[in-house]
Amino acid sequence: MSEDTTTKTAEPSPQDAAPPKRGALWRDRDFLVFWTGETLSLYGTQVTTLALPLAAVFVFDATAEELGLLRFVQLVPFLGLAMLFGVWVDRVRKRPVMIGANAGRMLLIGLVPVLSATDVLNMPLLYAIAFGIGIAQVLFDVSWMSFVPVLVKDRRNLLEANTKLSTTSSSADVAGPGVAGVLVNALSAPTAMAVNAVTYLLSIVSLLAVRTSEPAPPKPEHKRRIWPELVEGLRFVFHSRYLRAIALVGCCCNFFSVMILSLFLLYAVREQDLSAATIGLVLGVGAVGGLVGSALSGTVIRRVSVGKAYLVSVSGIFIAPLLIPAASGSTFMVTAVFIASFVIFYASLSVANVVIVSLRQTITPDALMARMTAGMRTMMHGGGALGGPVGGLMAGVLGLHEALWLATALSAVMLVPIALSPVSRLREMPAQAE
Repeated sequence: MSEDTTTKTAEPSPQDAAPPKRGALWRDRDFLVFWTGETLSLYGTQVTTLALPLAAVFVFDATAEELGLLRFVQLVPFLGLAMLFGVWVDRVRKRPVMIGANAGRMLLIGLVPVLSATDVLNMPLLYAIAFGIGIAQVLFDVSWMSFVPVLVKDRRNLLEANTKLSTTSSSADVAGPGVAGVLVNALSAPTAMAVNAVTYLLSIVSLLAVRTSEPAPPKPEHKRRIWPELVEGLRFVFHSRYLRAIALVGCCCNFFSVMILSLFLLYAVREQDLSAATIGLVLGVGAVGGLVGSALSGTVIRRVSVGKAYLVSVSGIFIAPLLIPAASGSTFMVTAVFIASFVIFYASLSVANVVIVSLRQTITPDALMARMTAGMRTMMHGGGALGGPVGGLMAGVLGLHEALWLATALSAVMLVPIALSPVSRLREMPAQAE
C-alpha cells in the first residue's frame, strides 16, 4: 500500500525521542485508581459474557440461532451508535460518561435475577436486556480509551499504561469465566448476574475517586454539527493506512471470534456434554495464556519490532481456534485440547491488543480520540455482531461440529491479509498525525 497523503506527520519532540521511564505509572495515584475501576468493569463484563448465554441455554433451552441472536443484539449497538457516541464524547468530559454507562449496566444486569425470581424473565426480555447492556458497553468503551491519554499526559508512557490495562483484562479473562461457571452451577445463571452487578457498583466508586481535573474540550468557533464531525472521524480512520488495516483485520477477527465462541458453547454443552463449571474452567485456565501474554507484551515489543509483534500475535488469534473441532477422545483429552486452544488465543490477543491500542493512541490527536475509537469499535464489534447469527445459521444447516470446522478454517485464511498489512512492516511507533 502507498504512503498516506491525506495526513502530515509531526517531527517527534526531544521529549518524545527520549526513552520512557519504566514503572512511572506505579507512582501515579489517579492512574492506579482508574486502573482499579477499569479492572472491575472488565471482571463484570467477563461474568456477563458467559452467564448471559448460559442463562439462555439452561433456563430456556436456547437453540444455536437464538444464541446467535442474543449475541447479535448485545453487539449491534456498536454498528448504529458508536460513531454518534464518539462525536458526543469528543465534546464532553469522559469520566462522568463512564460512570453513567456503568450505572446503566449495573441496573440492567441486576434486573435479570429480579425478573427470574418473579417468573417474568423470558427470551424477549433477555434480548432487550442484552441490547441495553450493549448500548452501555458502547458508551463506556468509546470513553475509557479516550480517557487514558488524559491521565497519561506523557505519551511515552502509553505502552506501559496499555500493558497494565491488558494484564488486568487478561486476569479478568482468567477469573471471569471460572467464577461465572461456578456461580451458575451453584446459584443458577440468572442469580449469578447479581454478583456481576456488584462489580459495576465498585467500579463506579473507583471512578468517582479519580482526582485528575479533566479539562473541558475547547468551545468551537462555529456551530458544531453531528454529521460533519462523524465523517471527520471516519475519514481520519480510513485515510490512515495503519488504522484502516487494523480496522479491517479487527472486523474479521471479531466476526470469527464471536462466531466460534457461540458455536463452542453449544458444542461443548450438547455434543461434548461438558458442565457449566467445566466450560468456565476451560475458558478460565485458557485465559492464563492471556495473563502471561500481557505480562510479557512490553518486553516482546521492546525486543522485536512493532510489526513483528503484531504479525505473530494476530496470526495466533486466527489459527488457535482450529484445535476446537479437532479435539477428540476422552472428556479429559477434549478438555485439555480446548484449554490449549484458548491459551494460544488469549496469549496472542493480549500482545496484539497492547500493540494495537498503543499504536492508535500514539498517532491520533486528542481532539479525534473518541471518534477514532468509535470508528474502530464500529468496525470491530460490527463484525462481532454479524458473527453470532451467521454462526447460528451455519450450525442449523451443517451441524455444530461441521460449522466449527468451516468457521475455524475460514479464520485461518486471514493469515494472508495480516502478512500483507502495513502494520506488520512497522519497526517502531510512527509520529502523531497533525
